[in-house]
Amino acid sequence: MADLLLSSWADRERERITAALLDWLRIPSISAHPDRADDVRRSAEHLAASLRDAGLEHVELLPTASGRGLPAVYADWLHAGPDAPTVLVYGHHDVQPVDPLDEWGSPPFEPVIVDGECRARGAIDDKGQVLYELEAARGLLAETGSLPVNLKFLVEGEEEIGSVHFEQLLSDERERLSADVIVVSDTGMLAPEVPSATVSMRGLVGVDVTVRTAALDLHSGMWGGAVPNAARLVAQLVAALHDEGNRVTIPGFYDRVAALTDPESASLAVQPFDEDEFRRQAGGVPFLEGEAGFSPLEHVGTRPTAEVVGIHGGYGGPGIKTIVPATAGFKVAMRLVPDQRPEEIEGAFRAWLGERVPAGVEVAVTPEGGVAPARTPVEHPYVAALADAITAVWGREPLWTREGGSGPEEALGRVLAAPVLFLGVGLPGDRIHAPNERMVMEQFWKGLVAAGELLDRLGRLGRVGAS
Repeated sequence: MADLLLSSWADRERERITAALLDWLRIPSISAHPDRADDVRRSAEHLAASLRDAGLEHVELLPTASGRGLPAVYADWLHAGPDAPTVLVYGHHDVQPVDPLDEWGSPPFEPVIVDGECRARGAIDDKGQVLYELEAARGLLAETGSLPVNLKFLVEGEEEIGSVHFEQLLSDERERLSADVIVVSDTGMLAPEVPSATVSMRGLVGVDVTVRTAALDLHSGMWGGAVPNAARLVAQLVAALHDEGNRVTIPGFYDRVAALTDPESASLAVQPFDEDEFRRQAGGVPFLEGEAGFSPLEHVGTRPTAEVVGIHGGYGGPGIKTIVPATAGFKVAMRLVPDQRPEEIEGAFRAWLGERVPAGVEVAVTPEGGVAPARTPVEHPYVAALADAITAVWGREPLWTREGGSGPEEALGRVLAAPVLFLGVGLPGDRIHAPNERMVMEQFWKGLVAAGELLDRLGRLGRVGAS
């Protein structure tokens, strides 16, 4: 990387940047825990100070409607001129809970560098990836005194709880956040030697279902066999959600699923896949399953799913309690792909449920959030700039992938009317949301240099319009 814009600067600044990463990771900004709200704000203030120190301007904490004090952070540098594109870098500074603590090799908020890995909660998701974007801006300003683009940062504090107020923030701040292109570094690559770039993220619909078959739990000797059992009904509903080929049985569930583009299909065909390693990374699962007719890579990125993520009902304590449960329930997380629509899928699920719950049984469906799937056309000129930047740093052209996870990217692109580029360097073994989360530091340094190369290429392209 010796001839790239920031490679020499990053080498000189390595010790300082590593220390900055560790300092930020020490802040336990867990947005899901109400008692950590002050830490989330402290994380935002820490980031704001870093942005100012890097040379960004108009740095401000933006409150959301949560009422819990989980602010986003905004900053900009807008001196490249009206003909230069405006780039908005998105990320998040909140992190996941850390349980189970006893599975961590070192305390989650006492970051360490071991075997070339930074291990801590938030190392890859997403503080580490936000930091290399910030340091790329700092490096360009330090080396050249300016930036090739008009640059904005928006780093939210609620992503790990579903970005529930983020779209409202985008709408309220649409003018300030307007951009020609959005860069997200909250995704990953296939392998260190197989660079890739995400062009699509799945959407999400979550529901919590509760059924009631009686006013109270009943004695299983006096009433069992004669009255409906809520736990058994829930088991039947869960079993009916998929057919023998593991296809979701909700009518119309697959109607809007868009086919892969030719470049995506070509990338999928050459993506490396080791089933044994895949199962090992999944915690040593004994076998794989999924929708018949599709590969594991398709299952986790390009196909929609309906996962039962929880079942509750009856007695779960020690020993046994001889009852017929009156209430039970289950939770389902449905991952959506382009061009599925969350509101249609939720409606179809409710209709499917209504056909299977017997008359007289009370049923309640509580929505647990939802986001639409996002996709950026591979043929967009800004995507070509991203591919060129990755190629310059990793030495080979990236493959195109679809991310299995979900986030606010669809809202970003839709509300701000701009294409979304994904410059993420995470790896399959980074243990995202799990104990011993890591950032492979070689990926971090390459991400920093690639972020600078991307800004340079976007500046040379100029304003080409949204898609």
